[in-house]
Amino acid sequence: MIDMITSLIQKEYAYVSSNHVLFESKKFKNYGALSKFSLKDIISGARVEVAEYKKNPEDFVLWKPSKDNEPYWESPWGKGRPGWHIECSAMIAELLGPTIDIHAGGLDLIFPHHENEIAQSCCYHDQNMANYWLHNGFINFEGEKMSKSLGNITIMNDLLTLHNPISIKYAILTTHYRQPIDFSNDLLKYSSNIVSKWRDFIKKSTNNHLDQDFLKALEDDLNTPQALMRLQQIFNDLKKAPEDIELSNYFNNGLSLLGLVPHFQK
Repeated sequence: MIDMITSLIQKEYAYVSSNHVLFESKKFKNYGALSKFSLKDIISGARVEVAEYKKNPEDFVLWKPSKDNEPYWESPWGKGRPGWHIECSAMIAELLGPTIDIHAGGLDLIFPHHENEIAQSCCYHDQNMANYWLHNGFINFEGEKMSKSLGNITIMNDLLTLHNPISIKYAILTTHYRQPIDFSNDLLKYSSNIVSKWRDFIKKSTNNHLDQDFLKALEDDLNTPQALMRLQQIFNDLKKAPEDIELSNYFNNGLSLLGLVPHFQK
């Protein structure tokens, strides 16, 4: 992290002020491209008083001095610790390289975290940071946001004692990953009912062919609700013509691709 910060200073993307090191956002011409925020939007939306050590309100911390009761590391700028964003950029660079294929995270991380990751990584490496960004929606339970304060946290291990794992997967896939999902007992019961009807139609495929409408749905930003709808249509047709090998292959290959092949107990 110190090496990365030092390089950003040398390239004049960052500056030292009062033992802080800050990234000067306006020097990265694509700042705001991911979040669709402009620097003007960011400045006008600031709700707190701008720290006196900042040149500009939108600049963000790469390194900051530690308080007496905080952990610290020695650095060229004094005893301190890294900012939140630089940690992720440094780990990605060290473990995966300068450019990764897919970067994911919650919708709440788009700005400022991922926007700042992009800025510092692109300026350090002089190349693109990630080819694709996938941001997932939040999980609600019975109509309320799942949170510790509300005491409605549901642990996956607890769900697995009550429901088939394939039913849980199916329930998750009924909502597009970018949208909030309202997890509920009714949804899980519905999913379990769907999965239980597959028992007599789970067979080994004779090829790896996929239905084109099913595939198009997944090619559309992983539109799993649409893909499941198409699988249900195939399943309905298969029930009317259980000897149709191609329909059977489409159905079973689709389930396999989505990780929805159940193992029924004898």
